Formats: sequence, C-alpha cells, structure tokens
Amino acid sequence: MSSKDLKTRDQIDNKYKWNIEAMIPDEASIDPSLEAVKASAEEYAAKYAGHLTENADTLLGAYKDRDDIWRQLEKIYVYARMRRDENNAENKYQGMTDKCTTVIAAVSAAMSFFTPELLSAEDSTILGYIEENDGLREYEFAIRHALRQKEHVLSEAEENLLAQMSEITGSTNDIFTMLNNADIKFGTIKDEDGDQVELTHGNYIKFMESHDRTVRESAYNAMYDAYKSLINTIATAYNYNTKTDVVSARIRKYESARAASLSGDNIPAEVYDNLVSVVNDNLPSLHRYVELRKKMLGLDKMYMYDMYVPLIELPEKTVPYEAALDMMREALAPLGEEYISKMNKGISEGWIDVYENKGKTSGAYSFGCYDSYPYILLNYTDTLKDVFTVIHEMGHSMHSRYTRDNQPYVYGSHSIFTAEVASTVNESLLMQHLLSKETDIEMRKYLLNLHLEEFRTTLFRQTMFAEFEDMTHKAIENGQVLTAEWMCQQYDELNSKYYGSAVEKDDTIKYEWARIPHFYNAFYVYKYATGYSAATAISNRILNEGPQAAADYIEFLKTGESDYPIELLKIAGVDMSSPEPIRKAMDTFKALLDEFEKLV
Repeated sequence: MSSKDLKTRDQIDNKYKWNIEAMIPDEASIDPSLEAVKASAEEYAAKYAGHLTENADTLLGAYKDRDDIWRQLEKIYVYARMRRDENNAENKYQGMTDKCTTVIAAVSAAMSFFTPELLSAEDSTILGYIEENDGLREYEFAIRHALRQKEHVLSEAEENLLAQMSEITGSTNDIFTMLNNADIKFGTIKDEDGDQVELTHGNYIKFMESHDRTVRESAYNAMYDAYKSLINTIATAYNYNTKTDVVSARIRKYESARAASLSGDNIPAEVYDNLVSVVNDNLPSLHRYVELRKKMLGLDKMYMYDMYVPLIELPEKTVPYEAALDMMREALAPLGEEYISKMNKGISEGWIDVYENKGKTSGAYSFGCYDSYPYILLNYTDTLKDVFTVIHEMGHSMHSRYTRDNQPYVYGSHSIFTAEVASTVNESLLMQHLLSKETDIEMRKYLLNLHLEEFRTTLFRQTMFAEFEDMTHKAIENGQVLTAEWMCQQYDELNSKYYGSAVEKDDTIKYEWARIPHFYNAFYVYKYATGYSAATAISNRILNEGPQAAADYIEFLKTGESDYPIELLKIAGVDMSSPEPIRKAMDTFKALLDEFEKLV
C-alpha cells in the first residue's frame, strides 16, 4: 500500500481537527433534545396559531419563542452535518443528519402558519405594534422584509403543505452530495514520481497544476470519465432540482426562478445581468491571457487540462500549515489588532479541521451556528494556493464571529452575497501583501500569474457558471427537459465562448457541469463573481486609505442580515447596484495582464 494513500480519520493528529466537542459534549443529549424541540414546535402552534397578531406582546413572544426553537434545532443539525462531513461513509452521522432533517420538516410545518397569519393582518396594524412595543424594534427589519414579500406568501394550508414537502423537494441535493462524496470513484493515476495514487476531489487540482503534462491529462480524463459514466443519473438529479426551483417560483407567483432567488436579498435583476454583460464585454482580455498561456507553455495545441498549471515554476517548496497561519496574520494586519486577536483566539480554540482523510467531504467551507464556533473545514495540502483557501475561509468565519458578537439571533447569519465579500477581501489582502514585498522577479511573475488565475477562476469562470444556471432554468421554464446531451452541448459552447480559439475542443470538458455541487443551490455562484468585484474595491480602499477604511469594513462585518446586502456593502464603501465595481475589477485584470506580459 502506497504511503501516499489517504489516512483514516483516527490517524490524523487531534491538533489538526476541529474542536467539535465544544459544541455538543454529550451526543446522548441529542435524541431527547430533538424530541423536546418537536414538542416545543407543537406547543408553539397551539399557543400562537390564530392569535399571532392579536396584540404587540403576543407578536413579540411569538418571534422570541420561534427564535429559541430554531436556535436549538440549528445547533443539533449543524453538529450532525459536520460530523457527517468528517467521514461520509460513517452511517451513524448520516442517520443523525437524516433525523435532524425530518425534525426540521416537522418544525417548519408546525410553524408554517406564522408568515401567512402575520401577513393576513393590515400592514398598518403590524407597523403600529412596533411603535407600541419597543421589544419589537429588534424585529423591525425582519417584519418589513416579510411585508415586502407579501404577494409571494401562500395561504396557511398551502404553506403547511409545502413545509411538509421540504424533505422531498430537497432530496436531489442530498442525492448528489452522497453520489459525489461517498459513492463516486475516480480510480488511480501515476503521479510525477511514477507511483500509483488514488485520485480524489482533494488532490485533483494539485494534479492539474502539475508541470508533468501526462499527469494533468491522466487526472483530467480519470475525473471526467467517472462523471461521464454516471451522466444520465446526474442529469436526472439536476433536471429535477432545477424543476423544483421553477415550480416553487411559480407557486409563489414569481416571474421566474431567478427572480425568486434574487428576491430574498432584494437584489435587482440588473446586478445579475450587469455582471454577465460586463464580463462578456471583457472576454477578449481573457482570450488574450489564454493565448499568452499557450505561448508560454510552448504548446502547439492547448487543452483544458493545461489551464491550471502555473506558467511560472514555483521554487520547490511546501507551505506547512503553521507557516500558512503566520502568512495570514501578516497579510491581515491592516484590518487592525482586534481582528487579529479574535482570529488567533479562534485558531487556539479549535475552529479548524485541517487535513483530508478517507470519506471527508471535499473542498473547504466555514460552517457553524449562532451558539458555536464558526468552524472551518479544509483539505490542506501544503501549497501556496491552500494558504489562500485558509485565509478565504477565515474571512467567512471572522464575518460570523463579528456578526454573532453584535447581532441578535434573527440577524445572526449573513447572505451569500455579503459572505463572499468577507472571504475575498482576505484573499485580496494576502495577494497584495505578497506582491508588495516581493523583489524576486520570478516569484513576482508567479504571484501575478496566481492573481490572474484568481480572476479567471472566480470572476470569469463563476460568471460562466451563472450563465449556465440561467440557461438551464429558462429551459425548464419554457417547458424543456434537461437531458444530459443538451446540457453537455450548452456547456461545451459556453466554455468555448469564454476560453476562445486558443483552447482545442475535446470531448471531455462538456461534462464539467456535472461535478459542480453549487448548481444544486440555484443562483449562488454569481455571488462569487460580484463578491470578488466588491472585495477588490474594499481591499484597495483599506490599503490606500488606512484605519478609517478598515474601521468601516469592520462595521460592515458586524451587520449580519440587519439590512439588504446592497445597503450593507455601502457601509464598506462600495455600491454593487452599479456595474462600476465589476468594470474596475476588469481594469485591474487588464493591468495585471499588462505587467505580466512585460515581465515574461
């Protein structure tokens, strides 16, 4: 057995595992707690249904009791999910997660009367209660948000029915998650040393960055062959996932699934369309970069598996995890001593699960609940790119820390639209920190290439994904069935449009859509691209304007969901209702490309 085979979880040193025991020390308490939550939800319905808007005190009590129930349930669910993510092959935590999902559906059903009954009252009555009872001022934004959505809320009976169906309507996401993390196998390939190594989600990108072209091609083909072998199953799952989005939007009287998705954050449709339009206008810059890549690699023919290999060879070195933490502290120093102190405390408390193990969920994320640490899952492999992943996820977690320290439970989370800003500001500060002190020409070229790749993979690629999602949902809305053949064809054409003529067409990249888990959370990926644009503006402001800009940004981190994202971002000094931040980000990409071309 090769030494490069994945370790099992018990072979990982505890200091590199998250301290999840701090969340729920005794698992024996979980089942009784779930039963108690179910009982509380039933009592809640008996107490408030039919009486919700009788007076201000009753309405306030209903809001507070509802928060208490969801707060308890959220904690158990998050714990179960994180335990499952430690090892997806462990049936115990899969069962625990399923049980939580069942209780969530039951609680949702029991409380489904809340919004319809709230909205059945006159707006003036509800707003009058806010004036009458100061306790309701905490919920004023939530109440006004609910009133804004009035036309899309159904009757109590209909809301109850939809709540009971939530387990079923969410099943396509769960099916793909299990298929993608527990069942799918990519086989083995030969690495640069000639050793036979298991290909996994965690090491795929590392192989794609290999300077050995045979390794890149082998990993690329092995990865997509696995998805190709399951393409009809995955297409069926995604078809019904998309159909669920469309039907749900129609039931709630939205003009489209996209409109329904944007409505929650009160995002104008123009924000989505501006992103796609500005990025499409700037595709010639991406084509120019791809042409340069082909030239620098010395290739007669370039394929998609050549898109990730660094154009500049990084000196042979690794970045151990502890060194990554030091780099992060230095890069984020402009955010102030308080930010660094809170971050260091989090690291010592055990927020982070560092290394890949067998069965562990791929990728990286920040996760937690209002009453837990803002945990971070990594699959760290000692590369500089992994340092960017660490600092990205820490941005999410610090956003959560600041929000939960400053907002009540009702606003204690944050929209994805703002969350991606918090993570990407950190990445941008790291990149600019590294570039500011780099005097070695080769290393500077390497960093510029890495920065250009961030733009390619985040701003360009995520916008391409956004176009694909818009396309698939519109197809369903027009009565079409999403077949594997059609989706592969559309994706292939999109990929060609984005990457241009410098990349040879093959029969493989068209399957890429099938491995993107974010597609099961509709109209999510565009927020990476808008977030990247906003973060570029904010990080430049912090570095150029100093402590006041940093203080404004920290104030933004404290806001949670206490207002709509477009308004909250204005606190940090950026207006995303305008296409200007995206245009300026594209100008930055062109400037980086200009410098890179001169150096190479």
